[in-house]
Amino acid sequence: MIKVAVLGYGTVGSGVVEVIERNNDQVSGSAGEELHVKYILDLRDFPGDPYEDRVVHDINLILEDPEISVVCEVMGGTGAAYQFTKQALEKGKSVCTSNKELVAKHGPELLSLAKEQGCSYLFEASVGGGIPVIRPINSSLTAEKILAVLGIVNGTTNYILTKMSSEGAAFEDVLKQAQEMGYAERNPEADVEGYDACRKLAILSSLMAGKNVDSEKIYTEGITKITTADFEYAKAAGMAIKLLALGRMLEDGRVLAMVSPFFVSNTHPLAMVNDVFNAVFISGNMLGDSMYYGRGAGKLPTASAVVSDVIECARNQGRTISCRWEAGSAELADIAETEYSYFVRVKASARAEAEAVFPGKVFEAPGREDDLGIFTDVMKEKTFREKYATLGDKALGRIRLL
Repeated sequence: MIKVAVLGYGTVGSGVVEVIERNNDQVSGSAGEELHVKYILDLRDFPGDPYEDRVVHDINLILEDPEISVVCEVMGGTGAAYQFTKQALEKGKSVCTSNKELVAKHGPELLSLAKEQGCSYLFEASVGGGIPVIRPINSSLTAEKILAVLGIVNGTTNYILTKMSSEGAAFEDVLKQAQEMGYAERNPEADVEGYDACRKLAILSSLMAGKNVDSEKIYTEGITKITTADFEYAKAAGMAIKLLALGRMLEDGRVLAMVSPFFVSNTHPLAMVNDVFNAVFISGNMLGDSMYYGRGAGKLPTASAVVSDVIECARNQGRTISCRWEAGSAELADIAETEYSYFVRVKASARAEAEAVFPGKVFEAPGREDDLGIFTDVMKEKTFREKYATLGDKALGRIRLL
């Protein structure tokens, strides 16, 4: 019997217990041994909960129990979660987590510690929630030289952008609706400013490069500046607006990584990924593109991914499941040297000046008289910024084109 401890009995933690208990025949059959949740660590008590007898408040009960071989860390944050994860790995207990913040910040260290102790540190649920994307990189695509990762990796922002597009609603109104429905936190900054997507991109890019990509060095731009006017132009041009996480290996070995809103052609598969769904493209030098799509968050989808890691640990007792993510730092490319076309929205009265600065394709959306759009030629980000700045307050916004 494989005995498991769950750290944190919130949304995901309770989901992990539910998946193991409700699907125990399937889970245990896949693991090759019966799986049993012995402890649930939380500061709170849960009177009336069907598993209240398993709730404990002392991490040492778990660390010192030789029967516990797998720990599920679903607490979140980088404080106690980091401390408890290290302590569990030092005891030779494998750890499975959904904690993208911790993985992005301490991944190489925790992977190295797991290897030293002959156990595993797995984090399938940290990027795509219920979407399998980490394991394909670490197993199915190991013959590939991964060239790029591209995707929608935050369900909250994708929901907001979808509603803004379909209903013509303002950002603030849709955000409030998302909070009422439980899709957005009371403090939504990590989602709407792109920080959550950035941490997930850091993990994907690190696995792509085999070296650590520091999330704090990734260019990150959120969706708070996207307006209903931008969607009117996007629709007229046959495009969608999506917050994308993009990582690419350059020929010189550097990594280009950025999180930003993009205009995406309606013919691109990512344009059709809506609401809280996520999708990730992985480009390999032999396979080409493969796409992974599904629910990127939520209690049971995320818990299912955590339990899939528990099963992998059960199947590989006494050995470390390998992961190509070394402690050395990858060199990041300056996005000022990247090249894109841009959509620029300007005041209608500044048409002549804007056309002189950006001699591209002028585009007018039906019903809009006070502004107009320009799709620029391809140019370096640095050049674009310099040109855009010359327009001053006549420029109303800009979005890159994928």
